[in-house]
Amino acid sequence: MGNSQSSPRQVPACKPDPAVEKLLVQQIQNLRQLDLEQDSEYIHVSSAKGIPHTYSTDPRLSLSTTTQWEKHLLSDPKNRLALNALLSNDVRSVIANKVLTLPDTQTFNIKIPFEGSPVTNQRSSGRCWLFATTNVLRVPLMKKYNLKDFELSQAYLFFWDKLEKANWFLEQMIDTARQGEELDSRIVQELLSAPVNDGGQWDMAANLVDKYGLVPQKLYPDSYNAMNSSAMGSILTTKLREDGLILRDIVRKNALKDNSGSSSSVEKEKSKKEMDLAGVKAKMMQEVQTILTLMLGPPPKPDETFTWEYYDANDKYHKMVKTPLEFAGDMSSPGVVRGLGNADVAELFSLVNDPRNSYNQLLTVERLGNVVGGRGVTYVNVDMDTMKKAAIKMLKAGLPVFFGSDVGKFSNSGSGVMDPNLYDYGLAFNITLGMSKSQRLRARESAMTHAMVLTGVQVDPESGKSVRWRVMNSWGEAAGEKGYFVMTDSWMDEFVYQVVVDPGFVGKEVKDVLGGKAKVLPLWDPMGALA
Repeated sequence: MGNSQSSPRQVPACKPDPAVEKLLVQQIQNLRQLDLEQDSEYIHVSSAKGIPHTYSTDPRLSLSTTTQWEKHLLSDPKNRLALNALLSNDVRSVIANKVLTLPDTQTFNIKIPFEGSPVTNQRSSGRCWLFATTNVLRVPLMKKYNLKDFELSQAYLFFWDKLEKANWFLEQMIDTARQGEELDSRIVQELLSAPVNDGGQWDMAANLVDKYGLVPQKLYPDSYNAMNSSAMGSILTTKLREDGLILRDIVRKNALKDNSGSSSSVEKEKSKKEMDLAGVKAKMMQEVQTILTLMLGPPPKPDETFTWEYYDANDKYHKMVKTPLEFAGDMSSPGVVRGLGNADVAELFSLVNDPRNSYNQLLTVERLGNVVGGRGVTYVNVDMDTMKKAAIKMLKAGLPVFFGSDVGKFSNSGSGVMDPNLYDYGLAFNITLGMSKSQRLRARESAMTHAMVLTGVQVDPESGKSVRWRVMNSWGEAAGEKGYFVMTDSWMDEFVYQVVVDPGFVGKEVKDVLGGKAKVLPLWDPMGALA
């Protein structure tokens, strides 16, 4: 999560004139009927009327074969129509399922009474996980201070996350070198692929809040480079890769020298080398902080007081003097109408749905984290029914729910709809995309790419099953319905992987998993993706 798919991609919403819409629907229905009638003619290649049998055991691609394929393709009027449409239009707008209707899409019979406002905008950055986190955490603070509109500073957490990730990365470079991992080993190459990307996970956010606290957005607003993070990320990535190679080389040379001399002299020399290595790394970290400070601005210090002046919802003036750590503690202070249930931030944990692995099992990811000495990234793997029930209980209690998903699949940022029937690839290309959730994970077709917040759900009164979900995004009010999306339950089944829950809303069998031994997944596993 937090990479290219985390940032908004504009796809035009389909809102044609009603008369045109009716005509388009009829044309689509006619084409579908034609598909059924002529199925054997241009779908099943084994048909006598289909593509000529030109198969060969020669593995090379034959020009004569591709010429025949093209001739057969363009002999169909439907394909020529598709060619004309696709040459000059976004494919997703062409194949959008205009027959799809979601009645009362922004009407829900379960909705949290206080969602928090305004709708936030991560701009051209991969900070979705920090926006989802702060959108959840601002709710109890807005209730306590009676605020109409309020944002927590995403840039504040972003600054400290970048600095912590740089330290984490350099420590991994040192440790993998000590463990004898070669530079071209898969784990080292995976670490080098993205030393400090924008994305993150809930446990990483909890680490930051625990160590650095929170501040109002007005006291540390987004700089240009927070809103447009690619240039800063590129500079940091290049620098840290270079620094990582230097540190690994020092470790290697030190190991060679340690093999000679008496035991006492070796120990003294080893201690000196450790200090020298720490000194080199400290200088590198100082340089990283210099880059961050100049591009994001000097952040408030977690243990130093800030002064915040504000008007409450009744236009009454207030002045507050607190440290960021004290301000974060206000979320769980006595008497506050909590936005996080009865749990502290550190107690909230992730449920994931990974059908490749056994359910009711604790999962973690090798060498994935941000704060050295902080909590690791862990998930309790459960079936979708358990995940949905926990999310519904949270929403019934008036609590927002952080969740991670693969937002790039079958979603439209213009209309704000996420539905697996949104695009009709079969109609345009005569193909069927039918991988299961497990297969998509195994084939690296899908992973968590974006974090958002659940604020409502429509539950069928007869079956008690969820039908659709209300989603608060962080792409600004221009996306979706004034910043809100609707997610069908079938889309949730296929493309939602994570929800963060209060332990009070899951059964004992799930909570007991937290105390068990975790299965360690490799860093390159899809569950290691950062939202």
